[in-house]
Amino acid sequence: MQNVGIRVYNVVDKPLVLHLLRLNTPTYFAPEEEKDLLYYLAHEVEEYYVLECDGEVIGCGGVNYDQNRTIGKISWDILHPEHQGKGLGSLLLLYRIKNLREQPQVKQITVRTSQLVYLFYEKHGFQLRQITRDYWSPGFDLYHMEYEGAL
Repeated sequence: MQNVGIRVYNVVDKPLVLHLLRLNTPTYFAPEEEKDLLYYLAHEVEEYYVLECDGEVIGCGGVNYDQNRTIGKISWDILHPEHQGKGLGSLLLLYRIKNLREQPQVKQITVRTSQLVYLFYEKHGFQLRQITRDYWSPGFDLYHMEYEGAL
């Protein structure tokens, strides 16, 4: 495998993150979600990371907190289509799960995703708790999932 690393997101990464989103639209994201990502990057980032391969940003994903930081929420996972299915998305997800598990106040880890990728999270220990049809956009359902691994 090439030289792969995870680092903290910097505002100069924003165009690269938007490019990743656009490469995955409409396959995994609805076009209207771009404005939501822009808002998130400007106002809601608590912990956000980029995944680099040979110095190129090929993925990103974050963590947000709820209920006095007792709930860690996996947020805005995006991976370049050419790098999907190679274990790199798993690397980025497991990095964040490990960080959350090392925080004693975190009692639960959740993710809100769609029917298009929920199986990815399921194979990493998340269980489906609720489905809301057409939540993100028509044809893009919300799948609320909770991590069932040990914390």
